[in-house]
Amino acid sequence: MIGRIVEIADDRRHLSLHRGFMVVQDTEGERKELGQVPLDDIAAVIANAHGLSYANNLLVALAERGAPFVLCAANHNAVGMLLPIDGNFQQAKRIEAQIAASQPTHKRLWAHVVRAKLEQQAAALEATGAPPAPLLALANKVKSGDPENLEAQGARRYWTLLFGEGFRRDQNADNVNGLLNYGYTVLRAATARAVIAAGLHPSIGLHHSNDNNAMRLVDDLMEPFRPVIDLKVWHLQRGGKTEVTPDTKRALVRTLYDDMQTDAGATPVMVCAQRLCTSLAQVYLGERDKLDLPLPGLPLALAASLNNE
Repeated sequence: MIGRIVEIADDRRHLSLHRGFMVVQDTEGERKELGQVPLDDIAAVIANAHGLSYANNLLVALAERGAPFVLCAANHNAVGMLLPIDGNFQQAKRIEAQIAASQPTHKRLWAHVVRAKLEQQAAALEATGAPPAPLLALANKVKSGDPENLEAQGARRYWTLLFGEGFRRDQNADNVNGLLNYGYTVLRAATARAVIAAGLHPSIGLHHSNDNNAMRLVDDLMEPFRPVIDLKVWHLQRGGKTEVTPDTKRALVRTLYDDMQTDAGATPVMVCAQRLCTSLAQVYLGERDKLDLPLPGLPLALAASLNNE
């Protein structure tokens, strides 16, 4: 199911639960109701403002439905995430298989993820008129475990080709970097939900190994989808939109509903993430050999908009 990603970006708001709806109120004056969203329609809630308050029973109801509640810092990066402890009727069996997976299996799977990311980066470059060949060449060289760290080598080439020689990826910077931060936060929330729904543990990663990161698997599996966000940010910048505003936020969220090409046909980005996580659980259980990754190429809606310019 494709749910709605709901962002609370205005200060002085209170979130509560009423008869299956998340209710948003203004805390000034008489607590005027601003709107309601059915809980069953929510994929994630992004708390991206100061002065928010929320009822505990709302957080419980969101967790019961597998919808992450994401806390953001001033730079629009996620700094905390409330996730459910129940995610799938086969959760215990799948987590046991996840823990038991061998290092060679993790290395093989990580190579598939890195290759897919590099191919998607190449597709993004091609869409902007930049040469994709440097990234495609690296994709063809990826070995098990990516021992040569071709992912990082690709990133160094990719950012300058996409945004120009003067660009540096800095999570604490504004403008384009702020847009990237926000887009990745939304993508991370959607991927986290998919990981939990697949019955996997988000802390047991394929490659990321930072002991302070409780979302290592989430950060692994969102990698092939990052270029979708990058290309949308490039498109926004090209249109003169470099600030994080309500309009640019909506544009970045909508990206997750755009279709990508897969072996099964056109599929929304959010569903592609769900299928990837489910396929990983199936690999761990010995039910399949390969990850279900999207085919290289642009989201179809974004490709159409670029072609019409």
